[in-house]
Amino acid sequence: MALLQIAEPGHAAAPHEHRLAAGIDLGTTNSLVAAVRSGQAEILPDDQGRALLPSVVHYTADGAEVGYDAREQATDDPLNTIASAKRLIGRPVADIKSLGEGLPYEFVRQDSSVPRIHTVSGDVSPIEVSAEIFKVLARRAKDTLGGELSGVVITVPAYFDDAQRQATKDAARLAGLHVFRLLNEPTAAAVAYGLDRGADGVHAIFDLGGGTFDISILRLNKGVFEVMSTGGDSALGGDDFDQVIAEWIMDQAGIADDANHKALRQLMLDARNAKEALSDAESVALDIALPGGDRWQGSLDRETFNSLVDPLIRKTISACRRALRDAGVDAEEVKEVVMVGGSTRMPRVREKVSDFFRRPVLVDIDPDQVVALGAAIQADVLAGNKPDEEILLLDVTPLSLGLETMGGLVEKVIPRNTTIPVARAQEFTTFKDGQTAMAVHVVQGEREMVDHCRSLARFELRGIPPMVAGAARIRVTFSVDADGLLNMEAEELSQGVKASVTVKPSYGLSDEEITGMLQASFEYAEEDLEERKLVEARVEGLRVVEALQSALAKDGEELLNTREREQIDAALQQLMQAIDAQDAAAIDRQAKHVEKVCEFYVERRMNTGIQEAMAGHNINEFE
Repeated sequence: MALLQIAEPGHAAAPHEHRLAAGIDLGTTNSLVAAVRSGQAEILPDDQGRALLPSVVHYTADGAEVGYDAREQATDDPLNTIASAKRLIGRPVADIKSLGEGLPYEFVRQDSSVPRIHTVSGDVSPIEVSAEIFKVLARRAKDTLGGELSGVVITVPAYFDDAQRQATKDAARLAGLHVFRLLNEPTAAAVAYGLDRGADGVHAIFDLGGGTFDISILRLNKGVFEVMSTGGDSALGGDDFDQVIAEWIMDQAGIADDANHKALRQLMLDARNAKEALSDAESVALDIALPGGDRWQGSLDRETFNSLVDPLIRKTISACRRALRDAGVDAEEVKEVVMVGGSTRMPRVREKVSDFFRRPVLVDIDPDQVVALGAAIQADVLAGNKPDEEILLLDVTPLSLGLETMGGLVEKVIPRNTTIPVARAQEFTTFKDGQTAMAVHVVQGEREMVDHCRSLARFELRGIPPMVAGAARIRVTFSVDADGLLNMEAEELSQGVKASVTVKPSYGLSDEEITGMLQASFEYAEEDLEERKLVEARVEGLRVVEALQSALAKDGEELLNTREREQIDAALQQLMQAIDAQDAAAIDRQAKHVEKVCEFYVERRMNTGIQEAMAGHNINEFE
C-alpha cells in the first residue's frame, strides 16, 4: 500500500552509477526474485535455470536447506519441513488453527503471541522461516547481478494487516536486506502490465496465489496507477483447493482424519498433483498410499473437480462484486482483467472470472512471475536509476481507521479506500470538568460501535490543563506511511503536551475479520445507525445532566427560588428517565426541554459572572 513518488529524495544515482536493486515476491508456494537488466525487468533464475524457488525450508541438525531439496523432504520429514510460511506469518497459533487442523507441525506451547514451530534445529518462528527464503533469493540476486543490493521491494497481499506487514519486513531485515518498500501484489502486477501495455482505463487485478486471494480495481491513466478499491481473503488460495481434493480422496479411500503427519503431507502432494494435471486433462488416475501400507486406486475427473472447487471460486467472485461496488464501477466498465498467481492457471477459475467480468482474462505475462517483475521495476526506480521516471502509484487503505469516543462510538478519521500515504488530524475535547488525561483507543473497521471493530492500539495523553468540559482542544493526528503502517499522535494545543504511538497491533486478525468487516458493515448498516443515534443521544443527555448538576451545586441555592428549583429538578428528572428508557427521540426531546426550562437560569449565571468580573473596575477599562 503506497503512494510512491518514484525516485526518493537523496537516492538518485549519479549518471554513471547504476545501483543494484531487486524485487522479491515472497509467495506461499513459490518465491521469485527479479531485477531490471538492460532496461528490461526479468526473473533471475538459479544456477540450474529454474525461475521458481519453492517456499519450503527443511531444518536439520546442521542448519536449514531451502527450495527444491527441502520440498523433497516434506513427506519423509514433515515435522521439520516448513511450507506455506506466508500463511503463518503475523498470526498467533489460535488463528493458525483456523487455517486447517491438518497442519503437520508441532507448535511450541508458550505465552508469546508469535507462534514457534519445534524442529531438530531448534524452535523457529514463521519470520525466521521466511528469512531463510529471503537469504536464498538475495544470494541469487547478488550472484547474478554481480554485487551487493542497495535495496529491495517486497510484495505482500493487499489485505495483509499491519502485523503481517511488519513481520514480513522483520524477516527481510533478519536476512540482511534493506527494504525500500512493501508493495501490494496487485499493484505490482499493475506496474508490470501497465508499463508493458500502456493501457489506460479501469482494470481488475485478480490475484489467486497459494495462500491468499486479492482483488483490486485500478484506474490507469497516463502513468498514474490508482487503486480504487481492494478486497479479498487473506486465507484463501491454492492450498485450500488442495485441501478439498485431499479431503475428497480421504473420503473415497476411507482414510481417517487422524492420520499421521507423513500421510497427510503425502495426501496434500497427491492432491496438488491431481489439481495441476486436471489443468490439461479431463481426468487423472490416482494411486494413493494408505497409512496401513495398502494402496487405493481411483480417478478424479474434471466435472467432479469443478464441483469440489466451485464453492471456493464463488468466494472470490463475491469479493470481486464487493470490490466493484466499493469502486463505484460496473463489471462492464472494466477494460481488462489481469490474472495473477499460480492458482489462476486452473481453467475453472479463468472460466468463472471471464463469465463474471464478461470478457476474456489476460494471461500474457506468466501469472507466477508478473508480481516479481512489477516489484523489480519499482525497486529499480526507488534505487534512483530512473530519476526522471514519472510513474505514480496511488494505493488505498482497505479499512477505515478511527478513534473510540464517549459511549463506545467510532469516529472515523481516515475512511476506507483513502489514498495513502496520508495524514489526517481531527480535534477532540474533554467530557468532564477538570479532566487532565485522555485515553486514546485506535480502532479499524466499518461498524459504528467499537465492540464491532478491531482494536489496534491504546495510549494516554496526560498533562491536559484542568478546564470545564468541552474547553480543552486535543488534536489527534493519524499518519499512514508508504508501507501502510500507522503512526498516531495526540497533542493538547494550549500547553503543547504530546503523546504518540506507532501502531504495531498484536498478531491475530482472524480470517473473517478482514473479509467480513465490509460485508458486516452493509448487513448491519441500519441497525448500527439506530444504535449510534441512541448512543449519541445518551452521551449528549448525560453531558447536559452533568453540566446542569455541576452548576446547581455551585450556585443553585443563591440564584433560584424554591419554585424555580423544583421546575428545573422536574425537567432534569424527566431527562434522566428518558436516558434510562433507551429512547433516542425522547432523550433529544427532554434535553431540549431542559435547555428551554433553564434559559432564565443560564441568563442569571451569565449576569452574575459579568458582575463579578467587573467588580472594582470602571466600565471605561473595558472599552
